[in-house]
Amino acid sequence: MRADARRNRGRILVAARAVFAEHGIDAPMATVARRAGVGVATLYRRFPTRDALVRAAFAHQMETCARALTDALADPDPWRGFQRLFETVCELQREERGFPAAFVAAFPDSTAEHAQARERTERDLMTLVRRAQAAGALRADFHPSDLVVALLSHCGLVTALPHDGAASRRLVAYLLQSFRAEAAHRPLPPPSALSLRDVPIAADGSQRQRPSRA
Repeated sequence: MRADARRNRGRILVAARAVFAEHGIDAPMATVARRAGVGVATLYRRFPTRDALVRAAFAHQMETCARALTDALADPDPWRGFQRLFETVCELQREERGFPAAFVAAFPDSTAEHAQARERTERDLMTLVRRAQAAGALRADFHPSDLVVALLSHCGLVTALPHDGAASRRLVAYLLQSFRAEAAHRPLPPPSALSLRDVPIAADGSQRQRPSRA
């Protein structure tokens, strides 16, 4: 890739993260191009679809999440692995406000490959939850959908208070304490049916449709 092409790509990715944080990942591609100072045709030559741009813009964050899940499964202390995974994802939510929607967009049902990636992630999360429960650290009535609900709650906080890191860290600590087995003094209501593919949340907290392939 030529030096000018690399510069253009870098500007597009920086602009995309900023625009997606402000307007959600459904923001017009033309807005991203304008923010980056390039033509729309240049943007589409580099990223022919919205999904391609979203994935490239948040590639580092997605890789961090994948590595955190792998590390959590490898940790001999399942609660420590669970805790670090939750803290890592919440930290990414705090640092990149467009990331929650990008995370969800990474698990569409549009292709067999994406569906398999989503199913593998959900399966690994279930394994981690069961290990932490078997160790007596995670409350027995914890359901994987509770993790989705908790992340959405944290997403709402960082959207409303994007510069209040103290509030974010305090909420994360509260949630982790509520997940502990010793906090289970009374039964919880039935769990939600939410999963990774069922979270229609945008960066601004509004309901959204999954991004199109165009």
